[in-house]
Amino acid sequence: MRDFDMLVIGSGPGGQKAAIAAAKLGRRVAVVDSPDMVGGVSIHTGTIPSKTLREAVLYLTGLTQRDLYGQSYRLKEDITVADLTARTQHVVGREVDVIRNQLSRNHVTLCSGTGRFVDPHTVALREPSGNERLLTADHIIIATGTRPARPDSVEFDGRTIMDSDNVLSLERVPRSMVIVGAGVIGMEYASMFAALGSKVTVVEKRAAMLDMCDVEVVESLKYHLRDLAVTFRFGETVAAVERHPRGTLTVLESGKKIPADTVMYSAGRQGLTDGLDLDKAGLSADRRGRITVDEHFRTEVPHIYAVGDVIGFPALAATSMEQGRVAAYHACGEPVGQMDNLQPIGIYTIPEISFVGRTEDQLTEDCVPFEVGVARYRELARGQIIGDSHGMLKLLVSTEDRRLLGVHCFGTGATELIHIGQSVMGCGGTVDYLVDAVFNYPTLAESYKVAALDATNKLRQLDRLED
Repeated sequence: MRDFDMLVIGSGPGGQKAAIAAAKLGRRVAVVDSPDMVGGVSIHTGTIPSKTLREAVLYLTGLTQRDLYGQSYRLKEDITVADLTARTQHVVGREVDVIRNQLSRNHVTLCSGTGRFVDPHTVALREPSGNERLLTADHIIIATGTRPARPDSVEFDGRTIMDSDNVLSLERVPRSMVIVGAGVIGMEYASMFAALGSKVTVVEKRAAMLDMCDVEVVESLKYHLRDLAVTFRFGETVAAVERHPRGTLTVLESGKKIPADTVMYSAGRQGLTDGLDLDKAGLSADRRGRITVDEHFRTEVPHIYAVGDVIGFPALAATSMEQGRVAAYHACGEPVGQMDNLQPIGIYTIPEISFVGRTEDQLTEDCVPFEVGVARYRELARGQIIGDSHGMLKLLVSTEDRRLLGVHCFGTGATELIHIGQSVMGCGGTVDYLVDAVFNYPTLAESYKVAALDATNKLRQLDRLED
């Protein structure tokens, strides 16, 4: 008899939910993680601290209130790193307590240390004291997450040349900053530091940013960031980053030179698998440290599963949680459906972006006829009340059966609002449901009715012409 029915390596969103799901099914479960990383990267350096930092930035700068109180409005003039991190440390501490309590209440054994495979059913646990002991399990779930990828050519020092993890330990708010990479993490931090008053330059080798998003939404974000003095250098590659006594100098292959206090690299993520000795379990990872899984999140070895960022896209806390639950149920022989492809994406830029379903470009490429319905926050009483005159909600509606094909939101509360559209789409609902529904007034949710009416008016005109 092995020590546990299930052993989870990593206590982030995916590992935590997998462990609790298996425990709820009456299995003997253990989780392996470092004592200072309970909750994983998501709690300590990723999702929770960065989103908490964003809230602190919005609150202290008064940015979202400037349409109401004037462009000079600011809650605090000299915002320090201590002002920003106080809220972050409080939230992180509370979240760690919540996770520890959840594991304890569900009788999940928390093993402090790091794990590596000895064989397909055995993991060697190296404890903080240096002692090593063996743990055996019928099923093992790998949920080790990722770390920021670091180019070998760049000398990181964690202060002037940083990755996204180091940003949280900055000594002061930089006057100027270069961000290399216009992906989700890069754009989130670019908007935060721009809101704080830093002069931000974004360097991206691709011709555009956030290419998974609606083009109109991305253009709106670019407009707002340029209004905060963000400079974009698309189609540019960094040749070198030089450290000088008074700051840094980023040299581009085109010959441009950009001086700044700090440089932050956001060059993707690297799976935390190099210390797992995967080969001893009969597994391997790609050059980004990612593990291949099937639709049930099983690896090449049927009793070993992998979930979360370590398996790659979409690498979101929300999807990782569901992957963990699905993997645990499958491993325990519990009936479980496959994960729905209709997953919401949330990007916490300023303003925030969220979407579900396909974009206009994707529908056009797939030759799917559609009509667009748009609601702008400035048309809503709630938009005026909160001072957001730039937000918008866009519905993409099939001209054939009137079902929602995509929902795209930009502005205050976008990541919350998107779930209304997700629910309608998931239930196979049509735009007519939104037209007939009554929404609380004044709310931002009312934007669904406004956008739905806009879409149906266009569909009505189309029907008249075709009759």
